[in-house]
Amino acid sequence: MGEAEAEFQRLVGGLDYPLYIVTVANGEERSGCVVGFASQCSIRPPRYWICISKKNHSFDVAMAAQTMVVHVPGPDQRALVSLFAEETGDEVDKFSRCDWELGPDGITPVLSDCDRWFAGRVLDHVDPGDHVSFLLDVTAASSGDMQGQLGFQEAKEMDPGHDA
Repeated sequence: MGEAEAEFQRLVGGLDYPLYIVTVANGEERSGCVVGFASQCSIRPPRYWICISKKNHSFDVAMAAQTMVVHVPGPDQRALVSLFAEETGDEVDKFSRCDWELGPDGITPVLSDCDRWFAGRVLDHVDPGDHVSFLLDVTAASSGDMQGQLGFQEAKEMDPGHDA
């Protein structure tokens, strides 16, 4: 690792960006993971970028999915974040360990314990490196109880189910 990359890693390692739980389904399989690389990228129309690691179990399901549901967990939802961050769908059915219901598309799970979420139709994929970015066109949303959000620094010690 060069000096610029090392400095960059120290810089971003100290940022406290929000964490999201993303759920996807492709008609045959459902999956979910914690995502830290994400951003709103348009106001009108409402669009959002979500990046998923190519090593993640959710990646293959996401590549075939037409919709993603992006959940915004609060600080009191560490157990739910831990489930989707530390377990891997290669070994565990995460959805058997939490409450969920079908989302607006009738296929993609919405986590019942996370009342802040939005669903988006996948418009495009961009492959910038070890993650793939999914461009979402927001089609449904629930702002729920605005109680804060769980950030990267609060979950930094979690042991991911897959390396990034």
